[in-house]
Amino acid sequence: MILVIAEKPSVAQSIAKVLGATSRKDGYMEGGNYIVSWCFGHLVELADASAYDERYAKWRYDDLPIVPESWMFEVTKDKTQQFKVLSALMKDKRVTELVCATDAGREGELIFRLVYNKAGCTKPFKRLWISSLEDSAIREGFQHLRDGKDYDRLYEAALSRSKADWIVGINGTRLFTTLYHKKLVVGRVQTPTLAMLVERDGKISTFQKEKYFNIHIGKGDLTADLEKVKTEEEAKRIAAACEKKQAVVSSLRQETKTVNPPKLYDLTTLQREANRYYGFTAQQTLDLVQTLYEKKLLTYPRTDSQFITDDMEDTARQVIFIVCRQLPLFSGVSITPDIARVTDNSKVTDHHAILPTVQLEKQDVFALPQSEQKILNLVGMRLLCATGEKHTYAETQITLSCEGYVFKTKGKTVVQNGWKAIEELFKASLKTKEKDDPVKSLPEVHEGDVLDGVSASVTEHFTTPPKQYTEDTLLSAMETAGNDQFDDDTEKKGLGTPATRAGIIEKLVKSGFAERKGKSLVPTKDGCNLVCVLPEQITSPAMTAEWENTLMEIERGKADADGFLSGIVRMTGDLVKAYPFLSDAEAQRFGTGKEEIGKCPRCGSPVYVGKGNFYCSNRECSFCLWEDNKFFSSKKKKLTKKIAKELLDKGWCRVTGLYTPKKPQLYDAVIRLDDSGGKYVSFKMEFDR
Repeated sequence: MILVIAEKPSVAQSIAKVLGATSRKDGYMEGGNYIVSWCFGHLVELADASAYDERYAKWRYDDLPIVPESWMFEVTKDKTQQFKVLSALMKDKRVTELVCATDAGREGELIFRLVYNKAGCTKPFKRLWISSLEDSAIREGFQHLRDGKDYDRLYEAALSRSKADWIVGINGTRLFTTLYHKKLVVGRVQTPTLAMLVERDGKISTFQKEKYFNIHIGKGDLTADLEKVKTEEEAKRIAAACEKKQAVVSSLRQETKTVNPPKLYDLTTLQREANRYYGFTAQQTLDLVQTLYEKKLLTYPRTDSQFITDDMEDTARQVIFIVCRQLPLFSGVSITPDIARVTDNSKVTDHHAILPTVQLEKQDVFALPQSEQKILNLVGMRLLCATGEKHTYAETQITLSCEGYVFKTKGKTVVQNGWKAIEELFKASLKTKEKDDPVKSLPEVHEGDVLDGVSASVTEHFTTPPKQYTEDTLLSAMETAGNDQFDDDTEKKGLGTPATRAGIIEKLVKSGFAERKGKSLVPTKDGCNLVCVLPEQITSPAMTAEWENTLMEIERGKADADGFLSGIVRMTGDLVKAYPFLSDAEAQRFGTGKEEIGKCPRCGSPVYVGKGNFYCSNRECSFCLWEDNKFFSSKKKKLTKKIAKELLDKGWCRVTGLYTPKKPQLYDAVIRLDDSGGKYVSFKMEFDR
């Protein structure tokens, strides 16, 4: 039999249906010659530092850097049952071959390989590589399975990424947490992303607005401007000189211009536009597109390509007409699609651009949630625009001369609306209307024409600061690592991948280093402080983008994984050496205003006074001393701040006046912390001999 392993149950069900594996078992489905099972995302992960040595359970500067000589892997705690199912199926004597059917990408490959290796499986496996969960795509994929070894380099790149994130994350986070006594999460990709937010915020906060003046002259329907005069005095002087005077059309230039249709959506572009038009976060968009993929209504979402291959032309044409029939927004659209414009085999690597599928024809669109309908409309709109006609307009530039000063104006007339007609139809359906540049038409004039008695006026303006990042503009900056010099056809060296960028943004928000204010993403005070204290090799978007590029080169067989990781280890070691200690004043940079009474015996983070308790400041640590805990309450004592301080400082405390129902008098004892790392902290008593 053949064991097929998918990434999640819903995908496994789609595959099982096509293969005829319809008999449901505990954790898998069976039928014909197939067993179909699934992971729940990452079932196996790199082990935590404490798995290598118990002393790493407590965070100490002296233990850094932590770099495993031989890497260990462990089953994710809440997913052990499904791992047992997969491990047993791999060892089942009936199974002679496996098919890796996890998501066709770097992370999907890693998910399967770690389970395969952890289970000790050596049976041969093949790779299912598909861009749609439609029945026809699954059938075709199983007819063209590839040898699993063909994807060894993809796995190598994925594992290298995972190890690099572990090394930088574990060491960077522990280093700066122990130095500053506050949980400071450092990440290979999230920290440079935070640095971009902080840099932008700094430019805004230090921005000094400057006043300037524009002068306008006009006669009838024709007005022209002289812009950015520095002083009001000079602007008024020029306006007074031109008032009621004669202006001459000194030049008139007309030019026909075209705007090519946009490309199809890759994931990042779709996330950007969903944020711009609907206010969806990058993660919300990824979740919605993933759901529509699993419903077989969209193709594979985690793609970085904006093209399709030439063998998809007929399917794309069919989908275009389905979009016009099925999506009410485009029901009146008539289009002769130019499929060749979106076809380029050389620009499709793992997956083609995101498209609706032919399955859309069978779907009652109104039965879908509003959010899913919005994404379908967006993807449908882009497909129609990308294959539509060029937008053509005539641009006219006029220069007026008056009293020795030059005034300019520009206007345009649409010749052929082309693809923009579809975009305008889409924008008209939005509740919040986007502000487009107004189309200014000019009256008919000729070079040399004279305008007698023009009017002149002055308007006051101010320079504006840069805008805070939105998820739209941050995703764009991540795609180019903050370098806006890339053109559309340059291979970008970005921060993260299309599949990971949404998660990076969410981590920054959840860790308290960034926050959402309306559509904007802004750094918090802690976020700004963190970037200030970290060295450039951790915060530099350009360096992190180079690492991401090296991972792509590993995937292509053009770079060495060991060399890449050696560089990461070297950089981490240098980082630890560069921060041997901090001054007391600097160590208080992240002061919280909360009263600290000691250090956590489990992780070394500060322990603060809370409401009825004394708790560890590390969110991932559960250490907590309750004032009215069962041990002290049974002895009619409260665990006071003084007792808590001594327990944290020495591990023990002498307590007087303890009660016991067995004797009428109170007694004294030494109480020690007896903490085994569980949900509750235990204590034990000792008596003087």
